[in-house]
Amino acid sequence: MSHFVIVGAGECGARAAWTLREKGFDGDITLIGNEPHAPYERPPLSKAALGDGQHPKYVAEEQRYAEERIALLIGVAVEGLDVGARQLTLSDARVLTYDKLLIATGARPRLFPGAPVTSQHIRLLRTHGDAVALRAAMQPGKHIAIIGGGFIGLELAATARKLGATVTVIEGLERVLKRGVPEDIAAAATARHSAEGVDVRCGVAIEALTEDAGKALVRLKGGDVIQADLVLVGIGAVPNTALAEQAGLAIDNGIAVDEQLRTSAPDVYAAGDCCSFPLDLYGGKRVRLESWRNAQEQGAMAAVNMMGGGETISAVPWFWSDQYDMTLQIAGLAEGAVQHLRRDIGDGAFILFHLDQAGRLIAASGIGPGNAVARDIRLAEMLIAVRSHPDPQALVNAGVKLKSLLAE
Repeated sequence: MSHFVIVGAGECGARAAWTLREKGFDGDITLIGNEPHAPYERPPLSKAALGDGQHPKYVAEEQRYAEERIALLIGVAVEGLDVGARQLTLSDARVLTYDKLLIATGARPRLFPGAPVTSQHIRLLRTHGDAVALRAAMQPGKHIAIIGGGFIGLELAATARKLGATVTVIEGLERVLKRGVPEDIAAAATARHSAEGVDVRCGVAIEALTEDAGKALVRLKGGDVIQADLVLVGIGAVPNTALAEQAGLAIDNGIAVDEQLRTSAPDVYAAGDCCSFPLDLYGGKRVRLESWRNAQEQGAMAAVNMMGGGETISAVPWFWSDQYDMTLQIAGLAEGAVQHLRRDIGDGAFILFHLDQAGRLIAASGIGPGNAVARDIRLAEMLIAVRSHPDPQALVNAGVKLKSLLAE
């Protein structure tokens, strides 16, 4: 009987395990995770789970894995991979042999250079345990400094304000959300945070991050010092490739896979935040995506392909972020766009459409209260997928339904 092993018990790895069973795989499945929890969803860590301090939002209850004959090994690390022998060495000295292997090890937060490695006052956010520790510090009368004005940093700023803490956001670039988010949307997000009392400082260089007398100290270039009860470092993520590198797999901004998520080793696949892949929709450009939906989709696709399905990557990249009552959504990749067209849809909500030199829609970005932009971003995603060249005037006219452009 075949034995499929999945390293990484996050959203991606869990989705792969469940898809194998849903698609009729009857062999043995082992799912390995180094955290003490069954697989859980990470997006709530900067939102609801951080806000209420409850248990993680599990992908499935732990007993269901046993019911579906999925061997769930939690609190166990994989320390070695021999692709020739098809063997994994675990931290508890066990050795597992596999027929096919999926690496779904995700990514880890980037450390701040020179900061203390372990500190109660300088934190990262990756795990449920991290979220619980952060919540304990986000109280009225406490000052939280957040280094990094990306999605995680701004979501945590919104959560901290909701819990009553004073918040300072420090971003080294000239604006927040510089990576992949248009300036108009970043400006709208900044304005909302400022209205909520967040001190947003952009274009600020940090000389040192230290702690003293129960406080974190952020020393800025020029001499200013920001003193905080807690500093959250949110300056990006690094793919977890150590296991793949040790095994000699090809690495290119993550574990390099082909359009079917196959690595450079036979019968070894990789999916989710840890891998980079070619995207035909953008001329074969190799990308690595850190998003919940990508983890779900690639986990399911890897399972199908491990069973011989031969599916290829075709999904349009999609991201979202919730801050206060605002939702920000992005479909596609705007790099290379030469036209940026705005459609205002009421209540302060708007969408930007990004077209390339040939007039093809390659991305759409929107922000607004609640689900105001969700439907139009979904329709834009469909237009991107079919490589549409829509009429620019129709895109900016809120009276023209995007669904009609899709029909054309």
